[in-house]
Amino acid sequence: MRSPTRFRAAAVAALLGLCAALAGPGTASADGPAAPAGTTVGDVTGFTADGPVYRLRAGAAEARVSFVSAGTFRIELAPDGSYADPTGTDIVLPQGAPPATRWRDRGDRYELSTSEVTLKAFKSPLRFALHRADGSLLWSEAKGLTWDGDKTTQTLARGADEQFYGAGMQNGRGNTSHRGKTVEVGVDYNWNDGGHPNSVPFYLSSAGYGVYRNTYAPNTYSFAEPVTTSAKERRFDAYYFAGAAGTGAKDVIGQYTKLTGKPFLPPIYGMEIGDADCYLHNANRGERRTLDALKVADGYVENDMPNGWMLVNDGYGCGYEDLAETAEGLNDRKMQLGLWTEDGIDKLADQVKAGQRVAKLDVAWVGDGYKFALDGCKDAYAGIEANSDARGFTWAPESWSGAQRCGVQWSGDQSGSWEYIRWQIPTYAGATMSGLAYTTGDVDGIFGGSAKTYTRDLQWKMFLGTTMTMDGWAANDKQPFRYGEPYTSINRDYLKLKESLLPYQYSYAHEATKTGVGMVRPLALEYPDDPKAATDAAKYEFLSGEDFLVAPVYQDSAVRSGIYLPKGTWVDYWSGRTYQGPTTVDHYSAPLDTLPLFVKAGAAVPMWPGIRSYADRTAGSPLAWDVYPQGKSDFTLYEDDGVTRQHRAGKYATQQARVHAPKSGAGDVTVRIGASVGQFAGKQKARPYQFTVHTGDAPSEVELGGRELPRLTSKGAYDRAAQGWWYDRDDRGGVVKVKTAPLRTDRAFTLELEDTAAVGGAVPGAQASLSVPAGQELGAGAEGRVAVDVTAGDRDATGVRVSLAAPEGWRVTDAPVVERLAAGTTRRVEVGVVPDAGATAGDTRLTALARYRSAGQERTSTQRFGIALMPPAPSGQAWASDLVWLKSANGYGPAERDRSNGESGAADGRTLTLAGKTYEKGIGVHADSDIEVYLGGKCTAFTADVGIDDEINGYGEAAFSVEADGKVLWTSPKLTGASATVPVDVRLDGARHVRLKVTDTNGSKSGDHGDWAAARFHCAD
Repeated sequence: MRSPTRFRAAAVAALLGLCAALAGPGTASADGPAAPAGTTVGDVTGFTADGPVYRLRAGAAEARVSFVSAGTFRIELAPDGSYADPTGTDIVLPQGAPPATRWRDRGDRYELSTSEVTLKAFKSPLRFALHRADGSLLWSEAKGLTWDGDKTTQTLARGADEQFYGAGMQNGRGNTSHRGKTVEVGVDYNWNDGGHPNSVPFYLSSAGYGVYRNTYAPNTYSFAEPVTTSAKERRFDAYYFAGAAGTGAKDVIGQYTKLTGKPFLPPIYGMEIGDADCYLHNANRGERRTLDALKVADGYVENDMPNGWMLVNDGYGCGYEDLAETAEGLNDRKMQLGLWTEDGIDKLADQVKAGQRVAKLDVAWVGDGYKFALDGCKDAYAGIEANSDARGFTWAPESWSGAQRCGVQWSGDQSGSWEYIRWQIPTYAGATMSGLAYTTGDVDGIFGGSAKTYTRDLQWKMFLGTTMTMDGWAANDKQPFRYGEPYTSINRDYLKLKESLLPYQYSYAHEATKTGVGMVRPLALEYPDDPKAATDAAKYEFLSGEDFLVAPVYQDSAVRSGIYLPKGTWVDYWSGRTYQGPTTVDHYSAPLDTLPLFVKAGAAVPMWPGIRSYADRTAGSPLAWDVYPQGKSDFTLYEDDGVTRQHRAGKYATQQARVHAPKSGAGDVTVRIGASVGQFAGKQKARPYQFTVHTGDAPSEVELGGRELPRLTSKGAYDRAAQGWWYDRDDRGGVVKVKTAPLRTDRAFTLELEDTAAVGGAVPGAQASLSVPAGQELGAGAEGRVAVDVTAGDRDATGVRVSLAAPEGWRVTDAPVVERLAAGTTRRVEVGVVPDAGATAGDTRLTALARYRSAGQERTSTQRFGIALMPPAPSGQAWASDLVWLKSANGYGPAERDRSNGESGAADGRTLTLAGKTYEKGIGVHADSDIEVYLGGKCTAFTADVGIDDEINGYGEAAFSVEADGKVLWTSPKLTGASATVPVDVRLDGARHVRLKVTDTNGSKSGDHGDWAAARFHCAD
């Protein structure tokens, strides 16, 4: 069997002729004989100054220094004195008038200065060093520029604590420091961990500078001691950016993107999830028509799920038909049409006129090197704009510096798995350090995957600016509604959470057009002085804007450990529990529907509540603010029409929210919403507002514009009222909820909450916390108990009542009341639970609630957690293929019941056959495979015949094992397709959980079709 990943990679390689041309324009040596290996520039033999341009001769070689701005300059070196510029005007944009400069001869060096920096050019030999105007050192060369026939190299001394970031999209890394590592920059067509698609020849240093190598040639950066940075060409051309003191990396990124282009502002539908598939001539799905895409679009609508756009021809040779009708149908469903440009953009004008608004580019036509890919991005972007009033919106899997101004960079075609989630996490925040504001990957890849990995991957990708799901390549389609419950509901919740956060995310998108800094950020960008932010302690988390810290779950677990929270107060988004950073959170309870998510105290987050599409917004729709008051903070909301280019002509508006609150503890909270400044088509003249203010204590009253709002006494009353407030003690530690009647947007107003508190409550630390011991199980329809640990805060908790919020049909009996729980102590209580008899086995989320009195207030603490709901234990002679599988991980396609693994689809295997013998019952898998069943201690033995299925014709190599309750009971020798069948007979006395594993043993996984033939458990009747 041929892996689809390998097949597609082979097709791409054939199309591109990779062996012929991996290097782009400018990589060939300059005319003349090759220099001897390792030639280093010699002593200065001549110097000339011409305004902001300085030339330094060193024998036949010449260096040229050109100042672009007070903090940006260019160094070029021509080994033979003849300059070349392969990138021309492709990447670097016009920069306006150069700065005033001056120079001095200091005897051993020349000093070339602006108002902000001094570049020292030492004479013997020629060597550069950069200082700020105050004399502080930014960088210095440890030796002069070096070249040979293949490359040019700069060598810099490395600071004792200097950290390095950048180099574009580096799969599996980038959000933590590159110090001590070697980073490659260049298209390698490796879309998995360790690859570097969409790499960028730019890096920055914690010392306060950045370097852009102005070339199309591949680069290698070794951040060892000393630092060496090379480009595969016999010329040196680099721009240097000196960040203003105290500004950190943001100013450097801003200067780099001023030179090469700020990130584009996507249309608002481009920030909603997209969907891609081939509908016409899809060999994997049977004959369909392009208009069949509308049936999938209906699936999003019927499942109340956001979807902004659809690629309808995403597959080699797919094509399309009925384009205008398809576009119209998608528009009717509040979606836009996208097309994959397999073989160029010659037809783009007609396609855009028919309704295309998204262009996905592909490696199959990026041409010889990187220039063609960059031109494709720019041309597709411009083509959309030239033939419609829409903004350009493109996606590309391979690009270069400058592509941030015309498209989304996406990491290519991968296979969904837990490992895929793991390495994707650091990739996209790391790319932000190179000015790439929109980087992403397909939800759960395009191959492989599972319901659980899809859901976990989708959760955190809702906090990226852009993402999409791609269908048609895996065994099953990958729309978020394909997996049934609970997955569909969880996916819906996160899709709609992103939809509600679009005002926040879109405001950051606008900010990126000014600063060059994307929304998705490594901790090191916002906390450069935190030593852990540069290390692996922060590798598997990121910031979404300044206010959200996201720590995705990347293992098959309902617990997440190692979550590093930097300095400040952080609020658990789901429970309201506060943490004081810097700290590391271990054993965080993260059932399947819970993404570990924290909000920075001081946040004021604008939201659109309750919509499926941005197009659902009307003139009367509310704007919500989710406020976490602490000290003084603010947020500026950006709004425009979301679709056209009128914002470039000044058609947009901004509105600022300012929050004043105590730094900690009791006091008044004031939220001032400024007038919306500016105009655009469709701007609301008036709108109602909603506020959720996380105080932890009820205010004595709430005033709007100096007038007291009515206090409402229940959720029902609040929902029915046009205006008023309600303190919901059960919501995330205590939240004040406020709604207003429509208010004019051209006027400011003030909301005052009197006698309340900053986030964390009037008495910080008084809140109790809950935790739930891991590994608890319940049985459907059976009486059970769930243990909950209650820990009092730094004040006593009295009258503690613990209950559970459970699914409909479950019966819950509260734990006995704990009359007094002393400060700082923990008490374990047990809540009686009877799950619904028809409940589906698997992980189920429950919520523990503790209601109590502490520090003079009635309070509620909550905690989400997962409980394992077990199916009935088997009895008698139970075939493994007939049991409920708690886990079913498989190396290719789904594990099959009573047939071989077959191909990628479900039920496409053949009769189980080992050494010529056929079997009616059993399990067919592909390494690496892991199937878990529940026995409940009722079985005594497991028997089976195992081996590589005959359909593989003698190849493949794998090993089988049986585990019970975490202990390995039996393992086979290495088996190949030519091995004899191996009988299995394993004692299981008392085992509750058994896992049947097949593991690849030679690293290829090709043909590892393992059979658990006649697999049977022997159990009590």
